[in-house]
Amino acid sequence: MVIYRRMTPEDVPFISRLEEETFSMPWSADSFLEMISKEDARYYVAEEDGRLLGGCGVLMIAGEGNITNVVIAPEARNRGIGTAMLQHLMAEGNQEGLTAYTLEVRVSNAAAIHVYEKLGFESAGIRPGFYEKPAEDAEIFWKR
Repeated sequence: MVIYRRMTPEDVPFISRLEEETFSMPWSADSFLEMISKEDARYYVAEEDGRLLGGCGVLMIAGEGNITNVVIAPEARNRGIGTAMLQHLMAEGNQEGLTAYTLEVRVSNAAAIHVYEKLGFESAGIRPGFYEKPAEDAEIFWKR
């Protein structure tokens, strides 16, 4: 059974390594350690039988959540874990008073866009040249 819980400092080495394997511009372990200690941030992991499967995080700003990270281990993809992890993040955020969520995603990341649309996010435009390595636009999504 997959459980969803707050990220701890002990989870950071795995999550930062997973980011390095997944993204061209990954967050460092130090960045994650800083974020999980912030009062206005919440970071979560998916765990099954003691094994981490992924992580995600949100910054809480004036009643809105900016989803900063979503990463799933390759062997855990296409199992609904990313969707469930984001549902957990938003349920927790709603309890803390968040009323809307936003995020950016590479325009070429069809799998992630599918998940976000399934969760009720809607496209709100493009941020030209948002990503580097390789250079690419970001699509902005909102769920209100």
